[in-house]
This record gives sequence, structure tokens and C-alpha cells, in this order.
Amino acid sequence: MSLAEAPKKESTNPMLKPKIEKVVVNMSVGKSGEPLEKAAKVLEQLAGQKPCKRKAKKTIRDFGVRKGEPIACLVTLRDEKAKDFMKRALQAVENKLSKERFDRYGNVSFGIKEHIDIPGTKYVPELGIHGMDVSVAISRLGQRVKYRHRAKSRVGIKHRLSPKEAIAFVQDEFGIEVT
Repeated sequence: MSLAEAPKKESTNPMLKPKIEKVVVNMSVGKSGEPLEKAAKVLEQLAGQKPCKRKAKKTIRDFGVRKGEPIACLVTLRDEKAKDFMKRALQAVENKLSKERFDRYGNVSFGIKEHIDIPGTKYVPELGIHGMDVSVAISRLGQRVKYRHRAKSRVGIKHRLSPKEAIAFVQDEFGIEVT
């Protein structure tokens, strides 16, 4: 058996294992006031933590939006909360994602048209139905050196997560179908 024919061993290096860094859930309403408060309540029920509000970057008269007006709310989930929410959110899209949902750094984003599609969510007529965007940051251990305040450093190309590795991780971890 030559070296070329030898089967590849799975790496046991813990630094090479992908992990979910964070899940960001965004509900953009487009106007402040009562609709934004309802969306914030829905997001708090789904995520289990209080959402923060985001303001408009510029004025758009056609939509009636002024610069600095709160128009969206979002919540960032990490660790176990992120995994639990991700499992439920993927069930809302029937455990299917397309390859186009993965970017070149291995992150994945998808949308949910109606929040009541998420399992365990009940329809409350006073709150209405809201859609949301879910963005998942997938990385390897050691990515923090790129963003930390003290002693920042580069992350080599070989250590970055590729889209193929991210797809394999999501398929193994959550059992979804990538088309």
C-alpha cells in the first residue's frame, strides 16, 4: 500500500473542529412604534432574551422612515441557546438549505417568512405574524485572535473555514439537506 492509497485519518486536533460562534436573529419592521414593539415581544418569546433595537441609517421619504428612528430589533444567541434556536429554525425551513446560503467564509444565512412556522410557537392574534432573518457565524477555535483588542493577529488561510467544511459541519450537526 503506497502513501497515495493510504486512507486519510480524521484529525483529532480540537483547533480544527468547527463550532457555532453566534446566531443573530433580525426582525426588520420598517417603522417604529407599536409594530416594532410587537416584533420585539415575538423575538423575546422565540429567543428567550431581550432584543435590542436598531435605528435607520438614512431618511427614506417614500417609506416614511427618518434617520435615527428605530425600525428593527435583533438578538444575538451564543452557545447552547444558539444551538437550540438553530435546530428549531431549521425545522421551519424543512431542514433544507441551498448552497447559495453559505458565504465564502463558511457563514450561513436564511430567512423565515412566518415565525409561527418555528415548532413550539403559538399564534397570538394581538402580536400578528412576523418574518425574520437568521445569520449563523461558523468558525474554528482560534478565530478570536483576529478580533481581540490586545495583541491582534492574522488567521492563516489554511485555518479559515471553507464553505465545504461549513456545509459538512451543518449536515453532521443538524442533519439537514443541502441542495
